[in-house]
Amino acid sequence: MHSITASLLLSASALTAAKYTFDPLKHMSGIAPYFEPEDPTSNFDPAPPQGCNVTRAAYLVRHAAIYANDFDYESYIEPFVKKLEASQGNSSIDWDRSHALSFLTTWTSPIEDEDIEKLSKVGSLEAMKLGVDVYERYQHFKQPKKVWTSSAERTVLSAESFVEGLAIKENETEIVQIGEYKKTGADSLTPYKACPAYSGSRGSDQSMVFQKMYTAPIISRFRSEVPTFNWTASDIYGMQQMCGYETVIRGDSPFCSLDLFSPNEWLQFEYTNDIMYHHNTGYGNPASGAIGYPWVKSSTDLLTSQNATQDLYVSFTHRELPPTVLVALGLFNNTAYSASDDVNATMPSDGINPQRVWQSSNFMSFLTNIAIERMECDSFGFQDNANQTGEYYRILVNKSPKLLQECTDGPGMSCSRESFLKFMDEKTQRFSNFSEECGVTYSNSTDALTIYNN
Repeated sequence: MHSITASLLLSASALTAAKYTFDPLKHMSGIAPYFEPEDPTSNFDPAPPQGCNVTRAAYLVRHAAIYANDFDYESYIEPFVKKLEASQGNSSIDWDRSHALSFLTTWTSPIEDEDIEKLSKVGSLEAMKLGVDVYERYQHFKQPKKVWTSSAERTVLSAESFVEGLAIKENETEIVQIGEYKKTGADSLTPYKACPAYSGSRGSDQSMVFQKMYTAPIISRFRSEVPTFNWTASDIYGMQQMCGYETVIRGDSPFCSLDLFSPNEWLQFEYTNDIMYHHNTGYGNPASGAIGYPWVKSSTDLLTSQNATQDLYVSFTHRELPPTVLVALGLFNNTAYSASDDVNATMPSDGINPQRVWQSSNFMSFLTNIAIERMECDSFGFQDNANQTGEYYRILVNKSPKLLQECTDGPGMSCSRESFLKFMDEKTQRFSNFSEECGVTYSNSTDALTIYNN
């Protein structure tokens, strides 16, 4: 009996292993093509729970895939490409000495200077597909009168492609552009730009420590294979970035090959980004919650109101805002279920914390989206009473339902209206002080997001 059981277990294990293939694109952090988690062991069904119907929803969406971020390009990709182009005409550098690196003999970059920050064709198509997916999810909703977007070209074009996929009737959904100003306070889709306490470079020093550590063995390996090329940590990091960027431009990339970088090396690349975003827009930045809270509060007011003008509210922004919203909601918090009160201790710079939940690839990809859904449920004991349908709220991150701490009394990772409003009251006490937390010194600042009221 034991031998049969053991054989069955071994067979099941072998089958699981045979089906699993490591995908670097799901570990690319902020430059990952959009993907939705597929692990049934850690993600609940995104469909409304049985007996429940979604009656209203608010979405915050990062723009779709671009050719390259200006910082990534100028700091890592462009310097590597220029070195590579010089080496391709240098007879002393033999790329064919290495099987994994031999493609660099003829490889050319798909990124030109004029493409920086621009939406790629793949990005446009993915934004349209997201619009179709949202339409299919909420077919009973009225077509929204407005969709909001920050004013950068890449967010506007993402919103336009999304609406093209979402809308049934053309020209019935207005795209409202919200300026990206430095002195609007919280009243924009880019509030971090109006927050003096926020710095785009925050987290770079901490992540650089780990970057130099994990790239050192890779540099040694590449030097042994192609010794005449002057390998640096920046080269390695830029090559790994190209995996994501080239894929969203050309459809695939030789830099994604597991012959070039092992799964462990991709996980180290991911962790480097996790460290940076932890300190930049995550729990390591004291201002993060105050930056993300206005969108959460404004969306909650829209969803709980009895006289909202739309069934669906969608807003497009940049990569900086979604993580701060997650902080305001208390999601992906390494210390939430641990004994540690020091959140920075959970993201060490001298080694990976494998137990962390702050994994930026899961909420930083192109088109990453955070949704708050209002549901009405009339079965399985979730009614407010025998004659009244219960009202419940839940959070989705890239379609995956997420459990809010101390807000768990509803079906399918949701909570009741009463619990949700109590949850929001606690967040209001902690995070409703944007101007104070950001150290605002300019006049006419505001702590509230009011763009949906106009």
